Amino acid sequence: MYAVIARQHGDGMRRRPGLRGGLILASMSVMLDPSAYRERTSAVAGVTVWARVADGSSSWILPDGCIDVLWNGSELTVAGPDTTAHRASATNGTRYAALRFASGVAPTVLGVAADGLRDQRPSLADVIGAVDADRLAESLLATDDPPSQLERWAGRRLAHAGGRDRTMCHVAALIGDGRTVAEVAAQVGYSERQLNRRSLASFGYGPKVLARVLRLQRAMRSARAGMPLVQAGLAAGYGDQAHFAHEVRALTGQTASQLVGSAANRSTPLPSGSRNVA
Repeated sequence: MYAVIARQHGDGMRRRPGLRGGLILASMSVMLDPSAYRERTSAVAGVTVWARVADGSSSWILPDGCIDVLWNGSELTVAGPDTTAHRASATNGTRYAALRFASGVAPTVLGVAADGLRDQRPSLADVIGAVDADRLAESLLATDDPPSQLERWAGRRLAHAGGRDRTMCHVAALIGDGRTVAEVAAQVGYSERQLNRRSLASFGYGPKVLARVLRLQRAMRSARAGMPLVQAGLAAGYGDQAHFAHEVRALTGQTASQLVGSAANRSTPLPSGSRNVA
């Protein structure tokens, strides 16, 4: 049983009365199966469907380059791409259904640039408009399978928008593989300035920041698989142990040993949605 908080935002949600725009609705009539956390790969490319029941504890959320849309039974929230770790919590028993969008996918679904969501937790109504968000909320209240309903919603919006931005999804994959910014730019035929501009809109930050975030995720994955920390850092692309330690502290406020010793990043493959460290 994993102590995972997947982008919980109980402390940061804006509370506004009424349905229109605020999405403060009646409780979900049919709850999710009460397991701590579960996820599956969506039929919609670049999307992971997840659900969990909060246990009331607080956790550190690590940056991962993803954007999530969450439904807690009464509110729809967007979790923008994080640049640093942050503490979050949710009331014990809160049941979440959510979508995690891989780097470069959510802006097409939501119709906004990712840098406008960076380190933000807006309501979905503030992002796509109250009418569309309320319509989705009403459909979630009416179904006994909110995760699948969210998945269908995302699939329709993605198809209507013409599908993923394949170039920028390729950019994210190349960066995730550890390619340098210059190598990625040459691979896709962009200047480094063009790549930076496109990355801000697609990922929420430039390619160098995304590279730092995904490198941390690679290192944590190797360490959790049993690789010694120094080797995990070197394999992920850090120059030496001091570089690894500095970057971990800069991005998370924790040490690498603290991260590996916690429940962080154990629930899902990397890179993916937010992870906690405590």
